Amino acid sequence: MDYLQHISIDPQIRRGKPCIKGTRIAVADVFDYLAGGSSKEELLEDFPDLTEADVMACLAFAADRERRYAVAMAG
Repeated sequence: MDYLQHISIDPQIRRGKPCIKGTRIAVADVFDYLAGGSSKEELLEDFPDLTEADVMACLAFAADRERRYAVAMAG
């Protein structure tokens, strides 16, 4: 998935935190809800501006960031 279609980083929005495009919903907010026990369905209900593709983009973004971190630590 090309998560960059759904996620942007703008220093003027949420101090540059990665956010869902067109919203002020940060990727971290999505993970906080999921880590707190909310289901994807509850998350989408609480944030009507989010789509399932946005949630999947957050997961892809985190996976990519993890891969980059692992490579940097190994290097």
